[in-house]
Amino acid sequence: MNAEVPLVVASRPDCKGVQRAVDAGLDCITICRRDFAGIKEFSDAVFGALRTKQVDLVTLAGYLSLLHIPDDFRHRVLNIHPALIPAFSGKGMYGHHVHDAVVARGAKVSGCTVHLADNEYDQGPIVLQSSVEIPDEATAQDVAALVFDREKIAYPEAIRRVTSGHLHLDGRRTRLVFPDAAAAKQPNTP
Repeated sequence: MNAEVPLVVASRPDCKGVQRAVDAGLDCITICRRDFAGIKEFSDAVFGALRTKQVDLVTLAGYLSLLHIPDDFRHRVLNIHPALIPAFSGKGMYGHHVHDAVVARGAKVSGCTVHLADNEYDQGPIVLQSSVEIPDEATAQDVAALVFDREKIAYPEAIRRVTSGHLHLDGRRTRLVFPDAAAAKQPNTP
């Protein structure tokens, strides 16, 4: 993937992502939600930092704080959720809570969803979903491992789709639209 990571923003200083970013030599800062009066002030700080680095696309990965997405970042923030939205999604459905719920419900299929984030939990337009079958005796940890393996493929593919210039929104749906090659070769006629 032809991409640069100009900044990593963590919501907690003790998360694994901070150490991974530092080990990779990436610029990493922590902006803690609890240090701000509200979501708007917190979000202003996060997106202010992203603007200073001229970030084109924000990819949330394990970022558990709700963000208010400003207009200039609308449809430029991707999130990955460890279930097939709308199932097992929304406030409180993150990490192991999702996989515990999948096993408790006896679901036969789970997976991951990459979506354009908006100002609500797991409500934005879906870019890509990828499913996994759940073995009958699977534990929540087994489901987490199966889904994580799928996430490692799905998230880069979703990023490619968004950055390709071919992803178009049609209401709440996303569609990959490619110019018609045959029409492009037609000569212009008066």
